[in-house]
Amino acid sequence: MSRELDILRMRELETTLEYHNRRYYVDNSPEISDIEFDRLLRELQDLEAQYPEQADPNSPTKRVGSDLTTEFRSVEHRFPMMSLANTYSSEELGEWIDRIIKEIGEVEFVVELKFDGTAISLTYENGALARAVTRGDGKRGDDVTNNVRTIGTVPLKLQGNNYPALFEIRGEIIMPYASFNRLNAEREAAGESLLANPRNAAAGTLKLQSSQQVAQRGLDCTLYQIAGDDLPYDNHWQNLEAARSWGFKISNHTAICRSRGEIEAFIAHWDTERKALPYATDGIVIKVNRYSDQRSLGSTAKSPRWAVAYKFQAEKALTKLISVDYQVGRTGAVTPVANLEPVQLAGTIVKRASIHNADQIAALDIRIGDMVYVEKGGEIIPKITGVDVEARGADSKPLEYITHCPECGSPLVRVEGEAKHFCPNSGECKPQIIGRIEHFVKRKAMDIEGLGGETIELLWENGLIRDISDIYYLDGHQLATLPRLGEKSAANILEGVRRSKDVPFERLLFALGIRYVGETTAKYLAEHFRTLDAIATATLSELAEAEEVGAKIAESIIEYFAAEENKHIIERLREAGLQLEIKDKVRSSNALEGKSVVVSGKFPGLSRDDMKALVEQHGGRNLAAVSANVDFIVAGDNMGPAKRQKAEKLGITILTLEEFISIISDAPQMEVVQEEENPAKSNNEPIQGTLF
Repeated sequence: MSRELDILRMRELETTLEYHNRRYYVDNSPEISDIEFDRLLRELQDLEAQYPEQADPNSPTKRVGSDLTTEFRSVEHRFPMMSLANTYSSEELGEWIDRIIKEIGEVEFVVELKFDGTAISLTYENGALARAVTRGDGKRGDDVTNNVRTIGTVPLKLQGNNYPALFEIRGEIIMPYASFNRLNAEREAAGESLLANPRNAAAGTLKLQSSQQVAQRGLDCTLYQIAGDDLPYDNHWQNLEAARSWGFKISNHTAICRSRGEIEAFIAHWDTERKALPYATDGIVIKVNRYSDQRSLGSTAKSPRWAVAYKFQAEKALTKLISVDYQVGRTGAVTPVANLEPVQLAGTIVKRASIHNADQIAALDIRIGDMVYVEKGGEIIPKITGVDVEARGADSKPLEYITHCPECGSPLVRVEGEAKHFCPNSGECKPQIIGRIEHFVKRKAMDIEGLGGETIELLWENGLIRDISDIYYLDGHQLATLPRLGEKSAANILEGVRRSKDVPFERLLFALGIRYVGETTAKYLAEHFRTLDAIATATLSELAEAEEVGAKIAESIIEYFAAEENKHIIERLREAGLQLEIKDKVRSSNALEGKSVVVSGKFPGLSRDDMKALVEQHGGRNLAAVSANVDFIVAGDNMGPAKRQKAEKLGITILTLEEFISIISDAPQMEVVQEEENPAKSNNEPIQGTLF
């Protein structure tokens, strides 16, 4: 009988603790002391340890988190997470409002604060949190459910009984100023680098491998959008109020507006009052309230037409410039950074600011000792935007830009047309080497766990690593003898290195750190050329045929592969067994075998990526520019007149979407492996509410 009573007590404690969690985190009205809450929590933890098979995945004890390392699984969004279009002026906003009213007629708008955090999508099944997924690329995101369970304002189980059996609710994970300032104070005391701002801190915290660490960081979550097949109301406002009654934290700073004047009054109020909020905001979101109106307005490929974000102007502060440091990045670019008298700005204490380059120093006539205006908009590091010349002392002197690298002493160079100065000593300048290696191992590149900045610097100082290829020839015994490492850390690093050999070619290409080749460009290059050798031997004109590759990027690629040190690195990566070519995708047919295709214009129901995928699925090759190498162009609405004119001049066939579909449909179909059907997509009924 004791076991049955214990299990009943577990259920009772779960209910009680969830109630008090809501009172504390959501309602801001706790009914019991922290000591009493902790006593109840410990009692539940003890019972769960005694009866682990009875522990609920959404138990309040999950708020504490786990110290176990986890891998984030990529999950496809049931509904795409679209981005909002931005507007920065009342004139642009007025045009958007007028357009909505002209198309819809009498309309209600819901206006809300725009939280400056990281977007999250929560799925609830039968009243319990089932999944929490980041925005990712809008189509797929990372499953961070274990980490999100630690956030007190995210209900693990809903209250009431009028919620749908299955629905999604989306919002923002934020780090309040108090949590951010506490965290940075701890990092400063420990000699660690400071976090840039609450938004980046929230995003980084959500991706920590230890949910126990996440639980200690003090994240918050506010929800602002809901969708499902069986929502209680036909409009955004009432469904959010319903979600509030289910236990979700919904912002109180919202309103229904029916005119441009009411919306502008709301914006004017919060442009001032937001500075007193305990968390960062960067604008106001305006949404059409009724779902029928939302469906009528529709969406573009990237954003809904029924919603817009009005962005506040960046905040400014006036403070004194004490000195200027010069930082060297992985590409050799030198960036001057101002050291300031600490000043409060956008909810954080600012001590440093970017000056960008020598031209800006000259244009603003920035001098040591000046009172300078500091602005913090979308910048990670605040920037100096002006000088109070009237406050300048009579003995001030113009600031002279350095002529030699502050790290290795090499004379700086400045390429014509470039704003920055560069250190040319790429092979021996320490911050360049370490910066390239840090870029190579980061998550979106080779994703090698255990090789953080401090560890990389330790390896460099001990002569174990001089370039990225050295990573694949590290010796476990040597690693284990280094300070702060040991056998376990050494084993973790080597395991991360081993796993990275399976990283897809497009990510390896990005990881190489070729100047101007970002994540997206690397993906296009990989898809276009298929192998690293093909990219390395391509001519300027051949490189320019790839999507998003212009002359500047093409020249940088050629320069990279011409360098003997880079040739040596590539050969060592090849010997280590890395993926130097893209894996062939399963084809639907060979209808476009050997054909080079340009896709131009807009296509109903198909994005540009959809069209390119169709070309590849049927054996074709996508080109970005019209040239004599193109076999035909698939033209949609609004094809550029210059492209059409050039195609006609070269005698290139121009196909309509219907003609293109006919070609690939008439070809013999190849056998393809069907992916397992996503159960979330099996319901074809229309959803209520559109998510972004």
